[in-house]
Parts: sequence; C-alpha cells; structure tokens
Amino acid sequence: MQMKNFKWEQDGDGFVSIIWDMPGKSMNVISDEALEEMRLWVEAITNDASVKGVVLTSGKATFSGGADLNEMEAALRGAEGAKDPLVAVGPAIERVKKLHAVLRALETCKKPVIAAITGTCLGGAFEMALACHARICADAPRAQIGLPEARIGLLPGGGGTQRLPRLIGARAALPLMLQGQRQGPQQWKDTGVFMAVVPADQLMATAKKWLKESPRSVQPWDEKGFRIPDGGPYTPKGFETFTAGNALLRRETYGNYPAQINIMKCVYEGLQVPIDAGLRIELRYFIDLLRRPESRAMIRTLFLSIQALEKGARRPQSIAQTQVKKLGVLGAGTMGAGIANVSAQAGMDVVLIDRDQASADKGKAHAASTIDRDISRGRSTAEKKADVLSHITPTPDYGALKGCDFVIEAVFEDRNVKADATKKADAQLSDGAFFGSNTSTLPITSLAESSSRPDHFIGIHFFSPVERMGLVEIIRGKKTSDEALAHAMDYVRQIKKTPIVVNDSRGFYTSRCFSMYTNEGALMIAESLYPALIENVGRMSGMPMGPLEVIDSVGIGTPLHIIRQARQDLGTNVDDEAEKLYSFVAEANNRGGRGLGKGFYDYDAPGGRRQRIWPELYNYEHKKWVKDADVEEMKRRFLFVQAREAALCMEEGVITDPRDGDVGAILGWGFAPFTGGPLSMIDSMGADNFVAGLKALQKKYGERFKPTKLLNGMAKNGETFYGRFLKAAA
Repeated sequence: MQMKNFKWEQDGDGFVSIIWDMPGKSMNVISDEALEEMRLWVEAITNDASVKGVVLTSGKATFSGGADLNEMEAALRGAEGAKDPLVAVGPAIERVKKLHAVLRALETCKKPVIAAITGTCLGGAFEMALACHARICADAPRAQIGLPEARIGLLPGGGGTQRLPRLIGARAALPLMLQGQRQGPQQWKDTGVFMAVVPADQLMATAKKWLKESPRSVQPWDEKGFRIPDGGPYTPKGFETFTAGNALLRRETYGNYPAQINIMKCVYEGLQVPIDAGLRIELRYFIDLLRRPESRAMIRTLFLSIQALEKGARRPQSIAQTQVKKLGVLGAGTMGAGIANVSAQAGMDVVLIDRDQASADKGKAHAASTIDRDISRGRSTAEKKADVLSHITPTPDYGALKGCDFVIEAVFEDRNVKADATKKADAQLSDGAFFGSNTSTLPITSLAESSSRPDHFIGIHFFSPVERMGLVEIIRGKKTSDEALAHAMDYVRQIKKTPIVVNDSRGFYTSRCFSMYTNEGALMIAESLYPALIENVGRMSGMPMGPLEVIDSVGIGTPLHIIRQARQDLGTNVDDEAEKLYSFVAEANNRGGRGLGKGFYDYDAPGGRRQRIWPELYNYEHKKWVKDADVEEMKRRFLFVQAREAALCMEEGVITDPRDGDVGAILGWGFAPFTGGPLSMIDSMGADNFVAGLKALQKKYGERFKPTKLLNGMAKNGETFYGRFLKAAA
C-alpha cells in the first residue's frame, strides 16, 4: 500500500502506528488525497489479521488543524454568484460524506484504535480522534484542541455533534461546540475525552501500554444498552439542558447565527436515534448551512481571509523579511504598556518611555498585572512572567532608543504632543529604523511632517485592550515606503496579530466606520427613541454592545475630542447632535465612562460591570421617549450606515481589498460577525437590494444614507465587492 501522507509502522506485537506526516506542510490537513489514503489504511487494518491494534498519531509537533484551506477556498469560489450554491459546493458535501464513512469504518473495524495527540488538534482532526476507541494527549503548553467550526459559521460535520455528546453528555458538549472553544490539554483533562494527558516523550509508550493492557475495539454507543452520560433529551437532565440551552442561545445570538441553531438541533435530534441515523441528521444540517449566505460569508472572512492576511497577503513581496529585535514604545499608558507587553512576550527587548521614571514604571507594572491574571487562570507561569518583564526597560531617557529597529509612539491623541515625541525619538534613531504612530484618527501624512524621514513613518493603530484584540490597522501615509509597510507587517506577525492595510485619511477605516454606529445611537437619542431600546436593538443587530455602552468603554472624552479636533482641522461643523449628547454626560455631569465608573451607565466600580442606564439620562432635554419604534428598521439603520461608510472607503481608496474591509470590521469594532463583514453583507444582499434599502432610509433620515457613486454603479452592473476588487488587489 503506497501512501504519501501517512506512514505505516508495525512492531513485533502486531501493533501498527499510523503516522500522519504530510510532506512540505508545517501542519497536517484533511485534504482529498489524505482522506483517500485514510480510507485505504482503515480498510487495511480491518482486513489484516496480523494487526492487533493501532496508534494514530502525527509526525509533527501538532496533530492537525482540520480541513484543507485551499480546497475549502476553491469550493467557496465555486459558490460565488452561483444560481444554486448547493451545486457549487457539491464537492465539499461529498468530502463530508466520505469522512463520515471513513470514520464510521474506523470505529467499527473491530481492532482497538487509540489516538495519540501530539499537539494542536482542531475541527475534523479532533473528530477523527473522537472516532478512535481511546485518546491520549501530550501535555504541549501551546496546544489547542476543540471543535471551532461554529466560529466560522459551520457545525462540526465529521460526526462531532454526535460523538462528543455521546462521550461526555450533551450538557458538557454543547458549550464546547456552540462557542467553538479551543482549550489546552490540561483544560480537557477532566472532561472524560482523554484517557490521559502525559509528557510528550511518554505519548507513544502510554498508547501502546493501553493496547497491551486494556484495549477496547467497540465504541460505547455501539454497545447494547448504551446510555448517554447525562441522559437523553427526554430525561430530567435532558429537559434542563435543552430548555435552558435554547433560552441561553437566543439570549446570546438573537437568532442571528444559523450554525449554533443547527448544532443544537443536531444534538437534540441525534441523541434520540442510533449513531448512524444521528450522522445522517448531522449531514442534513451541515448541508443546510452550506446553502446559507451567512455561513459562506463567515467562512470566507473569519477563516480564509484572516489566514491569508496573517500569512502576508497584503505585504509587498519584493521586500526581504525583517524581524524586530529592539522596540521603543513612547507612552507608558494603558495602550503603550499593552504594546510593550505583547512585544516582550514575542521575545523583543522593549524600551518603554514616559515623562518620568514613575510613569514609565507604572507601564511595566501594567504588564506584570496582566501576566498575573493569566497565571491565575492557568495561562502563564511565574517563569514566563520573569522572562517577559526582563525584556522591558522603563525609562524617561529618549537616549535609550539608540539601536531600536522600530519605535511605536502611543502618547495622547493630540497633534502637538505626538509631534514633540516624534522629534525627540527621531534624534536618536539610526537611518535604518522605522517609526510608527499609534493613532486612531489623526492623518499619518501630517503627523509624518514631524519626522526627518517621512518614508520611514507609518501608522500602526492598535485596539484596546492590546493583549486581547487581534487586529492591527496599518496606515500608509503619502510618503510611506514599501519598506516601512513590510517592516510594520512583519512586526505585527511577530506579535501574532492580524494586519489590515489602509491608506491615509481622517479616521482611517475602522474609527471612521465605527463612529457611524455610535453616532447613529446618538441621533436616535435626538429623535427621542428610548435609550434602553436603542441599546437592545444595537445588540440585536449583531453588534457586541449597544452604542452607548461602547462609548462608555472607550471613554466619552475620546469621541468628544475627535469631534472637536475634526472641527478644528476641517473648519466645519460635524456631529453636532453627538457632541451635544456627549458633552451633557461627560462635561455637564462629570460622567466620563466605564473607566470612571459612571457614564451613560452606572457601574459597580471604576472599570467594573455595568449596572443600569444612568437614570438622569431619561431627563435629557425633557424628552418624551418613544418605546414602540420599528425594531427591524432600527437594526437596518445600525448596519446600513456602517456598511455604506465601508463602501465609501472602498470608493475613496482608503481600503483597496475587501478582505481588509471585512476582517477589519469584525476584529476591529465587532461589526455583526454573522454577516461576514460590511462588504460581504452588501455582496450577500446584492448591491441593488442594498441601494434600495439605503434610498428608503435616506428618504426618512437624511443624506448619511445616500447611496454612493460606487454602490449605484455596482447595483446597475450586478457587481460584488469580491468579484470586482479582490482580483485587482491580489
């Protein structure tokens, strides 16, 4: 039997090690070729009497990341614009059917099979492990194990919705699948999924010991009298699980996510029938998702596009790869301290500068407290903390910047303050060093005027909190060189975040579009729509927070400052209603936001949990509040006003690749993930339908909903953003 992706090694005891080791790949994936080879070796172990047991393992440090990215991308491209997307994704459906058949053959082969997981094991690969009769896992510190499909609009389609709840019960399995949780080996240790979690050098010995001493060749669900661990749907615990689960699912998703709904259906229906019927139920709901535009858009944006951007799809390819060894960070506030922390964790030496030693030390202390929190949650160690902190040097001395490859300025969002910091740093840097400004709104071209080398100057906009937010918006000024862009992107890759590339403009891309959401909330207040209704509808539209809660989170002073800075720079009146509202809360009533424990909401402490909307807000301008507004129209307003601005950014060349637009929207400000992002939302609706919706809103609410020239043209010609712009951006 000739195999390219698997190796067959048989010992004197009749135990076969099937070693998954795809040539030329850093991680094994379930490709068509690999799946066919798996079918062959499953058939071989079933029919070969000399085989007494099997260890399925990997020849790499990881086990597998799941599905093959290239094959999934090809299937989605085929579905783009197809009259019947189900026909276009037919090969993907056949692949899932084959996976079902192969895994079912594996678990009924009448030979004991144990999966020895070497490291990360996700999606279909984890479903392979679940089809084995036992599983053990190496205690690899960075390994991630789980079924993350729901995060990209799919369900575990290789039997995961049937095997995991049969193994550990629906109550334990559902949250793992509905939330798409990825957990480390120690977090899985007590679930009952793994027989043991052992040091990596003991993995194979432990697996073979199981084969010798306590092999099992039949799955529990194939044995007569099998009972689901915590009971089926029509048991007391089952009633609790599914009744509460449905309510929680509705509360968390507002019915926006078909994948989560279908996962719940798969488990509920599948646990009432034998495993083979359950697998057919799973396949039916999997196919249902492939027909849905939400799922296809989420797969493209949250899986394919993110991976492409992280691998450097937008990086100038002619520039040699670089690596930052010494980083300077100007400003040791929350943002600067966060940048210092993630950079030190990536192994860089960091000089953290502030106005005096005490302020700089406070920034390093922030990094320490963040790691302490990770230690308390089992995500870090005291040794790791000591190593990270040893890389951070707090100081007020700009002379310490000598030898830095890259300097990131993260001082207060004020043009003069930033100019002063830039000039001081510029005097210390070598000709080959690069400079990045962490600004959310101020144009990079004008900030670069303070630098003696504007070609080495670039915008690098982080999101707060830096440690948790995965996006970095990289902004090119008019004089920014390809070398500066490549250097910034290489740095972002070093700290394991996702970069998007944006051309210079006021507010760039993320802040500009996101402000449309919060401003729309302020305008609804001006229209006397009930504040609690506004907040709830914001969440119902798919946004992670209501617009007022968002403003509290960033601090009301920030958008207020941005509005006034724009007025000063542009000499125009902008956002008058928003400014009036923000000024009333933050200035007239000294309620600056969540950081102060009081803003549009009352909080239990500064930076704490929200308690209720500030009661005095209901006295704002003595309004008679409207509580029975058209909720569906409000949802459209929130999403359409943001999507129109994203389309305008494409029209103006602020962004040139729809992947940047959609990934930036979801990771940067939480634009409704079920849409795949604002540009995917327009593509899914059809530009003609989107333009018609804008016109209806424009008629009622004004010019902010007026269709743009680009949108009108796309509607007329039947174009999509991905069809028109992606090839041009490549």
